[in-house]
Amino acid sequence: MTGDGRDVAVLGAGMHPWGKWGRGFVEYGMVAARAALADAGLDWPAIGSVVGANTVRSGYPGQVAGATFARALGWQGARVTSVYAACASGAQAINTARTQILAGLADTVLVIGADAAPKGFFAPVGGDRPDDPDWLRFRLLGATNPAYFALWARRRMAVYGDTPEQFARVKVKNAAAGAANPYARYRTAVTAEDVAASPVVADPLRLLDICATSDGAAALVLSSMDFARRQGVPRPVRIRAVSTVTPRYPRTALDLPDIATDSAAASLDPEPDTFRAAIARAAYEEAGLGPEDLSLAEVYDLSTSLELEWYEDLGLCGAGEGAKLLCEGATTLGGRLPVNPSGGLASFGEAVPAQAIAQVCELTWQLRGLAGERQVAGARAGITANQGLFGHGSSVIAVR
Repeated sequence: MTGDGRDVAVLGAGMHPWGKWGRGFVEYGMVAARAALADAGLDWPAIGSVVGANTVRSGYPGQVAGATFARALGWQGARVTSVYAACASGAQAINTARTQILAGLADTVLVIGADAAPKGFFAPVGGDRPDDPDWLRFRLLGATNPAYFALWARRRMAVYGDTPEQFARVKVKNAAAGAANPYARYRTAVTAEDVAASPVVADPLRLLDICATSDGAAALVLSSMDFARRQGVPRPVRIRAVSTVTPRYPRTALDLPDIATDSAAASLDPEPDTFRAAIARAAYEEAGLGPEDLSLAEVYDLSTSLELEWYEDLGLCGAGEGAKLLCEGATTLGGRLPVNPSGGLASFGEAVPAQAIAQVCELTWQLRGLAGERQVAGARAGITANQGLFGHGSSVIAVR
């Protein structure tokens, strides 16, 4: 089954602004959920299922997010599901909702992700965990997330000749888009000079090259296409594909699975077939679309250099050509294929269970033509991409 037979409708999208608000994740989730319900024109009792993206840092309520959100909205008999896949949790929650709809288990599903993130980089939780890849990376390599991002940046500099000045241009681009997004945490334009003047965190990356951690929430109301038509929405935004693939090993003798946040392999091959590329390829195949069909992309810019990796893995350009694509202006607002018109994590920061859902919210508003100053003209198809620990793929393609 391909194309329209596998589509589900996005009836509503809602968010809580990102920031550091000092409140609980449930409060943020309720703001996003109620906004998504209002956008869909539905009351809470009309929802047949709730899928919550989990957050392991918020105790037991975070571990059972689906039920936590359903209780906060008021018990009304909806089925509940809770999904954890680290940074891919939101996409896995969307996929779970889509599966329930296509299986005929529910006509309407509310998907919610929310987080109250700690200050600083994310560290493994729960004490000593020798089966946790992040814990191992920290203990064996001494590589916190910024150090890991810096290693990828150094690789790009060594293999492709990228420069810190080019990395800084990613931040400049995303900050300009985020300045026009009312949900973004950082809404101030940034110059390349600002990036260069910010403190070095892990050479060659500076403070403004790396995303923050944030509080925030996002929610979607998904439905069957038949339900959307009955609601008088003849041409809704549709989710055409969700990629949740895992890596393939071994690829070379130098593979190092599960020691990196993205579970990608380290290789001396300058053009490896990365896990990120596999995530995108699976989404394109399921959707029956290719990079040439896209109007925009929302990608996981944990660091400025990592965004350039996504350009290549999404097939927007060839290996090593990400910086060239950026410098040509192709990925800026008004360019041939804007990337992160929301402002990306550079403008939002990480709210882990919410971020993949927030990406689909942005696609929804763009495809509806409701993105305001950051609107991509004539948007008809968009892709999201991020990835989660332990080999969780995450990519969503939406069309209109």
